[in-house]
Amino acid sequence: MIERSLYYWSRLFSGQLQSGNPYQKLGRTICINLLDFNLLDTPEYHSCYVLKEKERNEILSDLLELHFIELDKIKDIKQASDIKTQLEAWLEFIKHPESQVSYELARQDETIREAKDDLLILSCNEQFRLYYEARLKALLDETSRLQTARDEGIEQGKLEVAKKLLSTGMDIECVSEVTGISINNVKNLVHTS
Repeated sequence: MIERSLYYWSRLFSGQLQSGNPYQKLGRTICINLLDFNLLDTPEYHSCYVLKEKERNEILSDLLELHFIELDKIKDIKQASDIKTQLEAWLEFIKHPESQVSYELARQDETIREAKDDLLILSCNEQFRLYYEARLKALLDETSRLQTARDEGIEQGKLEVAKKLLSTGMDIECVSEVTGISINNVKNLVHTS
């Protein structure tokens, strides 16, 4: 498993560079291994490994990070209030997605609620999944329409302010600076008014 994890990490890391790009373009790459068995001889369920100098314990680079999370080492959670960290919340959801604790976590945390909804959709029948996807598309389309209308309203408001400023005799450069409208567009307003 350790060798497999290093291999996956190296593929992700080296896959970032396109031919001819400098090495400085390489970004931090974190490999997270969720294990349903015990791999390491430690009592902790979460172990994180980085590149360090052996004697001085000095970190060479933060570009490599390997996490091993051994689910069997996690104590059973009886209630959501026992959970102290975001990691513990996610691990409880991963281990026991249908537990009462996971339902409580979903009520308290939007990202866990979204993950729980997605899991429900993935486990439902094909007809329900198609309905869900159509509804999600409709909601996204409506959000996009509202944002477009809002943006158009803001632009229209800027144009109205620009026209009023021009009518008071303010010069084109000042109107452009105040409204954020380009000088060319303010000039067009002068010619169309």
